[in-house]
Amino acid sequence: MKQHQSLRGYLTSRDKIVWTNDDQVIRLVYNAFMTRQFLTPVNRTTLTGDIYRKMVAHLLRGDWAPGERIPPERELCQQLGVGRASLREALKALEIMGMIETRLGDGTYVCERSEFLSRPLLWAITSSSEAEAQELVEARKLIEVELAGLAAERATSADLKEIGVHLDQMEASLQDVEQFLRSDIAFHLAVAQAAHNSILMNALLLIRNLLQNWIGSTLKIAGVAQKALEQHQSIFLAIAKKNSTAARCAMQTHLQDMANFLLASEKAQKSKASASVESSVATDKQEEKPAAKHRLEPAISPAPSSNTL
Repeated sequence: MKQHQSLRGYLTSRDKIVWTNDDQVIRLVYNAFMTRQFLTPVNRTTLTGDIYRKMVAHLLRGDWAPGERIPPERELCQQLGVGRASLREALKALEIMGMIETRLGDGTYVCERSEFLSRPLLWAITSSSEAEAQELVEARKLIEVELAGLAAERATSADLKEIGVHLDQMEASLQDVEQFLRSDIAFHLAVAQAAHNSILMNALLLIRNLLQNWIGSTLKIAGVAQKALEQHQSIFLAIAKKNSTAARCAMQTHLQDMANFLLASEKAQKSKASASVESSVATDKQEEKPAAKHRLEPAISPAPSSNTL
């Protein structure tokens, strides 16, 4: 009974408890405690930081589901006991981190968990070196090759139908780079879904977000879209035949070929930019020489005439 008495402090008079066993008491205490912890006032010592940390905790804990709209600012201010300016700063930080999304005139929504932290990572990678790009390609190969093998072992008829839909869309949009890119990504996500491994799929979503811009640039190269389509068809056939070895091999080949196009495209762009800068500098130097000579001419004193001697 002493244990029960020590736990009573966590409960209010509204909690109706039947003291049957310790497990029930602990469960009721936990529920009451967690209820009180949801959106309670924050410590004002570092207000914006505290709001940010508290909101991150709620998002990671799943108090709001992906795609769910969070309460409006006025309600959040009242529940957290903070001003609107501090709340807005914290919400901006959450949006920068890819955890929430503000829709004009509609409210603020929770992003998919796979989007968490993806934006700063994308900013970091868009200016990274060729070596770092190669590392990302290697990571993608490690994840997607295994996903293809698992998909061949676990895909249902519904999974195969979904993969086939995106494959048909790719074939129909060979002349439309943007649509082909969307269908390409959807194909890979459908393969990941067919593998029925949520952790690997979330890892793929994060990496593909980082590489999406680069994939689009490779598709602009003549012949790449057709080659990608043929390789996707090989992947699909291997999965449909439930041949996990062939599926892994087909995905490995596809990702390696696309990686080669990607890195070659990056090298070509850098070389072109470097040549353009060198040409511009050379042109500027040539233009400066005559101008400098012209400016100096008026400063030269005329030679003394012989008649003055």
